[in-house]
Amino acid sequence: MSDPKYAQSKFLSRGPLDPKDAKWTKLVLSTYTDPNGVERTWESAERQTRPANCPIDGVGIVTILNKETGPELLLQKQYRPPIDKVVIEVPAGLIDPNETVEECAVRELKEETGYVGVAEQTSCVMFNDPGFCNTNLNMVHVRVDMSLAENQNPKPELEENEFIECFSVPLAGLFGEMKRLEQEGYAIDARVGTIAEGIELAKRFKL
Repeated sequence: MSDPKYAQSKFLSRGPLDPKDAKWTKLVLSTYTDPNGVERTWESAERQTRPANCPIDGVGIVTILNKETGPELLLQKQYRPPIDKVVIEVPAGLIDPNETVEECAVRELKEETGYVGVAEQTSCVMFNDPGFCNTNLNMVHVRVDMSLAENQNPKPELEENEFIECFSVPLAGLFGEMKRLEQEGYAIDARVGTIAEGIELAKRFKL
């Protein structure tokens, strides 16, 4: 059996990017004073894709599939050139102009996984890597009714540059499964890793 398409990507090269050619990000230099009044500078990156009058860039989607064997977290595998690895991620995407966070989550879930769902809960605004970039998002819990006909054999609606494999992992064993996948060479997205850590903390402290 041949490798799935997401695993057939091949890293070719890396080099400097002229700012005038950047479509998605830009580098910025911030000047500030620390608590002692000392003036300092900080290099960081900013997205150029955030819609006007919108406070966030995108969403991460938490979808639990209630199967006969128990609840499973819907995940996906996708090659990410910045780290030259296939990453284990939750479904996610950028917000379109005039779109709510919840609308974005439902749309992206359908496009990336084929599942039709209903947004039920939205997190606080989360910053992915605030020491480096201003990128932020909301995590949205989207409920998928597995009894609906449209969710029996979901088919993603991927763009021509998207190569994503969807799969699910039992919630109870998420932490161990992420460790296993890391050992196999996959990279673990921080959102998935944090969910796994949260489950382990809940077990330990019987929350």
